[in-house]
Amino acid sequence: MSFEVLLASATSVAEASTAESPALDLEIVAKMVFGLIGGLGLFLLGMKNMSEGMQAVAGTGLRRMISAVTNNRYLATTVGVVVTCLVQSSSVTTVMVVGFVNSGLMTLAQAIGVIMGANIGTTITGWILVLKIGKYGLPTLGIAAVFYLFSKGDRIRYLAMAIMGVGMVFFGLELMKESCGEIKKLPQFVEAFHSVTADSYLGVAQCLLVGCVLTVLVQSSSATLGITIAAATQGLISYETAAALVLGENIGTTITALLASIGATTNARRAAYFHVLFNMIGVLWISSIFFQYIKFIPWLMFTGMPQLTAFVTGKEFSPPAEAIPNITLAIAATHSVFNIANTTVFLPFSSRFAKLMQRIVPDKQQRETPHLTSLDVRMLDTPTIGIEQSRLEIIRMAEGCEEMMRWLKELRGQDEPDDYLVGRLFRREEVLDSIQDEIVVFMTNLLSANVPHEIIEEGRQQLRMADELESISDYIRSILKFHLKLRKQGHRFDEQHCADLNQLHDEIDVYFRQLIDGLKERKMDMLDESRSQASEIKQHAKKLRKKHLEWLSHQKVEPFVNVAYTSTLNSYVRVRDHALNLAEALAGEK
Repeated sequence: MSFEVLLASATSVAEASTAESPALDLEIVAKMVFGLIGGLGLFLLGMKNMSEGMQAVAGTGLRRMISAVTNNRYLATTVGVVVTCLVQSSSVTTVMVVGFVNSGLMTLAQAIGVIMGANIGTTITGWILVLKIGKYGLPTLGIAAVFYLFSKGDRIRYLAMAIMGVGMVFFGLELMKESCGEIKKLPQFVEAFHSVTADSYLGVAQCLLVGCVLTVLVQSSSATLGITIAAATQGLISYETAAALVLGENIGTTITALLASIGATTNARRAAYFHVLFNMIGVLWISSIFFQYIKFIPWLMFTGMPQLTAFVTGKEFSPPAEAIPNITLAIAATHSVFNIANTTVFLPFSSRFAKLMQRIVPDKQQRETPHLTSLDVRMLDTPTIGIEQSRLEIIRMAEGCEEMMRWLKELRGQDEPDDYLVGRLFRREEVLDSIQDEIVVFMTNLLSANVPHEIIEEGRQQLRMADELESISDYIRSILKFHLKLRKQGHRFDEQHCADLNQLHDEIDVYFRQLIDGLKERKMDMLDESRSQASEIKQHAKKLRKKHLEWLSHQKVEPFVNVAYTSTLNSYVRVRDHALNLAEALAGEK
């Protein structure tokens, strides 16, 4: 064959190939891409609004659920389910859990239970999308927006915000479905979709990888679930492929908790690593029976459950057609059954997994101190929980001041002050200064977001309480410094002055302990009693000052002894003043 003949043959093949593969229609491509981007953006914004609105409406109930978490694995799992249903994101819940563990407010065993429950709770998104109200998404969004913009009451406003989020989710899903419909007009894209199908174990592995990577990029398993449903309802991917993508999304969603654990304490990293291990093992064992699993789900939803319903109601059962009647329902069921089954398998062994994580991530040699600053980013998406987190830190500040009072009395009663205890008291005062700074930064970031009025008011109260507690610690330190300086100069108070100061110290200590109990129990009605007690303490201090002045007229006293006593007395009065301010802040007074 001559060269001319070969050239002619190649040209004819190229022409035929060009005829079979027409150029892409850029207008269709642009419409598809813009629709997908816009739909995904609306979907994500809707999830955010729905989460924030439901958190604000749930409010105190959400806080109580978190504080109710115990080492009971079943209760912890239930709390994880409910909280995730409210915040509409397993990523937010697991990041929140990592934050709690990092601050020492939740143990690893508790965190494991909540994380398992979060994986079940996140499947609620799929069931929301099952509702056939996509065409009502836009009017729902519009009506809810009116209430959100013009309602004065916080509860109605944030309920409207949650409903507005639901409308955005469905309208965004509709836009993504329409964009996926445009893909059918582009054979090249259709071929690309069909190149990855879960028709073999290799195909399942490819789909798992695609689902995982997509979730890592979008940072929301709910969003990738919405994309999967949109593609499946338009016939771009089969149910089998969608099921494999959903399983991959369960692995991808763990990246958020992993990122949150960077720089966190050992226990916090253990919680994040457990989340990865839990999801990966679950995906692996379900993948090993994948083809049996994808046959079981349609049978369960469209034959098994209808048969049971027909038997209970006494109605005749009519078997469905061969094709899956509702692919959105099948995908949602695939997601839920997987996570419920995985949790059921893991739950009895949660304590053993906690020990396993302790082996995988061993303790560090140096002691780790949890700090609030490691939580500022993690809690901004959940202001209702974030404000509770900072309240617990303020309780810690109060307990730190209480401990300083105890150390102060012990040191003042020693013949030779214990240098180690002195150092501890001074270090504690520095720590309380740092915690106050951390609370201010945390609260500033928290209150700058769109939060309910109730959270704003409580945030302001907490800022004031943190300032009062820091001032109390400063005056306790001042009392000790006067005492140490007096001893260094070779002087001491006489027995009567020591007894008087000890009595005043005990009165203030009892008063302060009662305030701490009120803070812990949220007693808002203790202000009158607090003012009465504070007045008695002030009167006692005045009597001691008068008694001291009378004593000076009969005794020759070293000048610094006089200065030290009056300064100590004034510092105790200032501790009393700031404690009263703390009671006023707790009662909500400006």
